[in-house]
Amino acid sequence: MTASASPSMTALLTGIAAAQDAHELFAQTSTRLRRTVGFDAAVWVATDPVNGLTTAPVRVENLHEGGCGIYWESELFAEHVNLFRDLALAPVPVAGLRAVTGDRPTLSPLYRNFMRPRGFGDELRAVLRVDGQGWGQVSLFRERGRKAFAAADIAVLQALSAPMARRLRGFARPATAGSDGIHAPGLLLFGADGALLSVNDEARALLALMPPGPATTTDSGLELPLPVWILSTAGRARLTGDSARIRIRTLTGQWLVCHASCLRDSNGEPSTTALVIQHATPSDVAALVVAAYELTRRELEVTELIAAGLSTAAIARHLLVSAHTVRDHVKSIFDKTGVTSRGELVAALFTEFRQPVAESVTLRVLDGHAS
Repeated sequence: MTASASPSMTALLTGIAAAQDAHELFAQTSTRLRRTVGFDAAVWVATDPVNGLTTAPVRVENLHEGGCGIYWESELFAEHVNLFRDLALAPVPVAGLRAVTGDRPTLSPLYRNFMRPRGFGDELRAVLRVDGQGWGQVSLFRERGRKAFAAADIAVLQALSAPMARRLRGFARPATAGSDGIHAPGLLLFGADGALLSVNDEARALLALMPPGPATTTDSGLELPLPVWILSTAGRARLTGDSARIRIRTLTGQWLVCHASCLRDSNGEPSTTALVIQHATPSDVAALVVAAYELTRRELEVTELIAAGLSTAAIARHLLVSAHTVRDHVKSIFDKTGVTSRGELVAALFTEFRQPVAESVTLRVLDGHAS
C-alpha cells in the first residue's frame, strides 16, 4: 500500500483540510504525523512566500528554552548542509540530514552546535511548497539511538508538503475590519553584532500584538524578548547587506510589514541594522490574499484591471481576448472569492486587511503539554 493510499495518510490529509487556522494545522498534523513517522521534537514554521523568511506562527515541540537561537541562526550565518533555501528549489523539498551527509552528520554545524548537545541524532526537514512558493518549513528530530529517517519517512512528508502549503496559503484570506489605535511605525536598531541598541514605544506596542512564539533577548541592556521572525529578518539584512522584509498577522488580525535595512558608516562598512514595523498597505498583502484564493495568473491580471476600473470591453482590448473570455474569467474569480460584484471583489482584495482572530494558543509544547 502506498503512503498516499494508507489510512494514516488519509487521516493526515483530512485533518489538514479541516484545520481552521495555522496553529491548529501545525498541532493536529504533528500529532498524527508522530504516529506515522515517529519523532521526538519538532519545529513548525510559517514563512513569507516571497523570501522564505520565518514569520508567524511558529510551533516548537519538546525543545526547551535556551539555545534555540542556534537553530534559527544556522540557516543565516553558518556554512551548512541541507539548507531550507536549497530545499525550496529542489525537485523534492524534503531531506534527512544523515541521508544527505552520507551518515556523517558532523559535517553540519547545526548538528554539532544544536542537535548533538541536545541528544538528537537525525533531522528530517521539509519546505511546505505549492505552485513554486514556500509557505512553511518543518524540522523533525529523532534522538540518538533511534534509526535515521528513511525513504518512507521522506515520502510521507513529501506527500504533505503541497496540501499543508495550500492550507497555509488559504489562511491569508481577508475578513472583517478592526483597529489597534497604533498609527506611527515602530523602529528597532541593532548593532553590528546583532544586539538590540534601541527601540521606540510604537515598536514595543506592535511587538505586543504579535502572535505567541519563540522569542530571544539579545545580548544588550534592553531586556526585550524579540520573536524569532524579527531576529531572522534583521539577521538576513545584516548578513547580506540587502533589505529583508516579511508580512505578519497580529493577534488582532491586522497585517504588518517588517522591513530591515543594513546601515553603513562613512567608510561604507556595515554598522547598524534598522528594522521598521508598520501597518501593511493593500499592495503589500494583495499578492498573499490573491494567492490564498488560488487565482490563476490570467485571473490575477483580470482582477488587477478590474481594480483599476476598466470595463469588460477595455479589459478584452488590453489582454487581446474576447469579451466573452473576460466574462468567463470574471465568473471564475467571483466563484473563487465568494463575491457577486466587482465592487465586492475590490473591497475584498484591495482594501486594508484586518481579521479578528480566535483566542491564541501557546506554541511551545513539551512532551505533549502546552507551556
